[in-house]
Amino acid sequence: MAITRQPRRPGRRKSDKPNPIDVHVGSRIRLRRNMLALSQEKLGEAIGLTFQQVQKYERGANRVGASRLHELSRVLDVPVSFFFDDIDPVRAPAIPAGFAEPPAEGFDADPLRKRETLELVNAYYQIEDVALRRRLFDLVKALVAAAGEQAPERQAPEK
Repeated sequence: MAITRQPRRPGRRKSDKPNPIDVHVGSRIRLRRNMLALSQEKLGEAIGLTFQQVQKYERGANRVGASRLHELSRVLDVPVSFFFDDIDPVRAPAIPAGFAEPPAEGFDADPLRKRETLELVNAYYQIEDVALRRRLFDLVKALVAAAGEQAPERQAPEK
């Protein structure tokens, strides 16, 4: 009696590169996780996974299923559509009541998407002394104002 093998399901082979959509979705998960200052471990705990599985999702190595994507959208407080388009992650709306989606903004134009900005904001809020934090804030505003006054004339800095 011969054993017949079931034909293999179509899909991605282990050696193939990840699907670009899976990579994009993963990068959006990572972006939003970073915006919320969540570690991979904390995100994994929130959705019942290990940090290694979160890493695989973020790299696009593993495909995120619909139910898991829904859970991620709940935990990261974004609509599911966020993972597929370029909604601004800082100002990403919570899941909308209707079907209307906010317009997408330009990715490169937004400084809030840069890692430098995230690090600066995180460092700022690590300053526990409220008065010191306020003085730093006032200093930055003064520097911006001074730079704005010098910009049109391109004055050299005073010595």
